[in-house]
Amino acid sequence: MQEKLIKVHPSDNVAVALIDLNAGEEVTFEGNTIKVISNVKAKHKIALSNFDTNDRIIMYGVLVGKSNQPIALGEVLTTENVTHQSEKVYKKTGDIGWSVPEVDKWKDRTFMGYHREDGQVGTENVWLFFPLVFCENRNIEKLKEVFEKELLQQQVSQQQLLLRALVNGEEGEESQLKNATSNRVFDNIEVKFITHAGGCGGIRQDSESLARLLAGYVNNPNVAGATVLSLGCQNLQIQIFKDALEAINPNNKKPVQIFEQQQMGTVDDMLSTIIKESFAGIKEANNIKRQPAPLSKLKVGLECGGSDGFSGISANPTLGYTSDMLVALGGTAILAEFPELCGVEQELVNRCVEEESANKFLELMQAFEKSVVDAGSGFDMNPSPGNIKDGLITDAMKSAGAAKKGGTSPIVDVLDYGEYIHKAGLNLLCTPGNDVESTTALVGSGANLVLFTTGLGTPTGNPIAPIVKVSSNTELATKMPDIIDVDTGAVIRGEKSIAEMADEMLEYIVAVASGEVKTKAQLLNQNDFIPWKRGVSL
Repeated sequence: MQEKLIKVHPSDNVAVALIDLNAGEEVTFEGNTIKVISNVKAKHKIALSNFDTNDRIIMYGVLVGKSNQPIALGEVLTTENVTHQSEKVYKKTGDIGWSVPEVDKWKDRTFMGYHREDGQVGTENVWLFFPLVFCENRNIEKLKEVFEKELLQQQVSQQQLLLRALVNGEEGEESQLKNATSNRVFDNIEVKFITHAGGCGGIRQDSESLARLLAGYVNNPNVAGATVLSLGCQNLQIQIFKDALEAINPNNKKPVQIFEQQQMGTVDDMLSTIIKESFAGIKEANNIKRQPAPLSKLKVGLECGGSDGFSGISANPTLGYTSDMLVALGGTAILAEFPELCGVEQELVNRCVEEESANKFLELMQAFEKSVVDAGSGFDMNPSPGNIKDGLITDAMKSAGAAKKGGTSPIVDVLDYGEYIHKAGLNLLCTPGNDVESTTALVGSGANLVLFTTGLGTPTGNPIAPIVKVSSNTELATKMPDIIDVDTGAVIRGEKSIAEMADEMLEYIVAVASGEVKTKAQLLNQNDFIPWKRGVSL
């Protein structure tokens, strides 16, 4: 029989409701009988003791809030009776040991990846088109239309067939609604396109930051080559982009074709030249074949979005155990979303291998939080209405669960936004908590695959890296099967352990990395790209 409550950490003074509880119901928990004072929906928290005003609320073993009024044993915690609160951290106070997971069965496993000259290995083989400035977005869109129509030879989509039937007065004739299919000209190369709203009009630092991000996309092992469009007069000059790419990889051997409109005459002439030269590059890149690679070549980004009250006890810990396994195998994991690490800084600081990394993490966190406060907001505003509705009522509570994605391994490096991964192991990357801005940054820092947990559902994808969507609960996986790849709801029901679920996760990662399975985001052609305009973005 499924348990009704779970306490995440022995020192917690609140528990999570695993199922809906009704007022007046009596629940036996840890040898005690608790009378439920008010209705408690699954995923929400219930008091395990009587709280006075200003009492500390502990969950995941850390401070996640304070009571702003008396809360009775058995009463539900809400935004009305709890206020965000987290511990202040000033320095590293010690080291935290690591229990390395058993990975013997995985040591000789490989995935089929695309080997690059610099030693990186891609899970995809992509030729990427992007502009240095938003003025070139229309030309990118035109190239996208031309290349996708000819290289994919797409048939009419299911949605277009539906509209056609409605226009013709044939509503309900499902026989006409076929699934969209495509016939590919090239079997071994994907052609992807990025547009954005940057590159000019802002401060120079914005363009330099965008240059580093775009250079990271070119250097990502999933990219075989790139076509870059420039207007000519914009802030993000071609040389700035070249310098950014040189800084990341001085020995870049990938073909990067750059075209400047103000030097090329008419749009037709420019597009004709781009199409001819890009097609030649794409044709050559199609000759690159998948070959075996050790799992140590995987660089996995860790992301969450549309989180719920179960995320921190099923999906996120599963990712944490999976990332620990990858690190033990010599691979790389990247934990981002700094506003969602608020309250667990001390543990993360103490896990930093080097003092310099610990200090950098604290400096980045403090600067980020100050910028938010200066704008009249705060990290306490991070939880979305959806988060709150499903049990994440304070930022510290949300953060404590979100940090579980990073497992328990030592932190080998701390990176600012736009910096590229150079050390195997667990890395911290400064990004906002915004799903797409953070995922965009993870891939720009070198992630060749991203694990993305969700409790409420989100269709987020990426142009060059597979996004594996992981649900915290089976209800979501059943309701939205077109976006969920892996369901960890069995953990909530007590049917599988975190270790068992992580083992299944790693099997799925290997299949995706080898091209044997397409993620739901890939099948939906979900290609999200939003750079972080450095400033306030939560």
